[in-house]
Amino acid sequence: MSIAENFREIRERIAKAALEAGRDPETVRLVAVSKTKPARAIAEAYGCGQVIFGENYVQELVTKADGLPREISWHFIGHLQSNKVRQIAGLVDMIHSVDRISLAREIDRQWGLLGKRCEVLIQVNISCEATKSGTSSEELLDLVREVASLPHLCIRGLMTMPPFFDDPDAARPYFAALRVLSREVAKEEIPGVEMRELSMGMSGDFEAAIGEGATLVRVGSALFGEREYR
Repeated sequence: MSIAENFREIRERIAKAALEAGRDPETVRLVAVSKTKPARAIAEAYGCGQVIFGENYVQELVTKADGLPREISWHFIGHLQSNKVRQIAGLVDMIHSVDRISLAREIDRQWGLLGKRCEVLIQVNISCEATKSGTSSEELLDLVREVASLPHLCIRGLMTMPPFFDDPDAARPYFAALRVLSREVAKEEIPGVEMRELSMGMSGDFEAAIGEGATLVRVGSALFGEREYR
């Protein structure tokens, strides 16, 4: 299927999952994961109406953004090294993967030099897997408080990546756990902190994530396909 056909199907699946969960489909936004995909594939998806694109690698993002419409909203969704923050300062609208105070301080510093504020999500390693980034559930509140004190950052919610399962419903407890954590953070009423976004769910399990409250679903292969572009 073409990107246009995939896009229509994904939008329909998002709407169906939201309605089945008693939610307004407009409360769920699609983040098109475009890592390793060429600029022309991104341009094709943009032409279909997709606006938010998620990238995992700094240099790849910078290179692609230079030749694509400025109206695209770039989200950085991968592990981010502090020494590379400067390259994406002012370029991305949201960073999903803030998992430590040292990274947050560098984001704050670089956006401060621009006189701007960066919207961020705190990444939580719900599954406690050693191979995944993210703060622990136990340390989340302390990190949120520290990050919230930085003047050029706005915490907008949480992000997680559950373990891989063949059965999407097996990931539901992890998505539900992030929703619970979000509510716990919100109850603290920390100044400058809004728990309005839950970034969770990918190509294989985004419908389960929507059922548990996802507002941002990160979909790559279901949109762009597994094939390599030449």
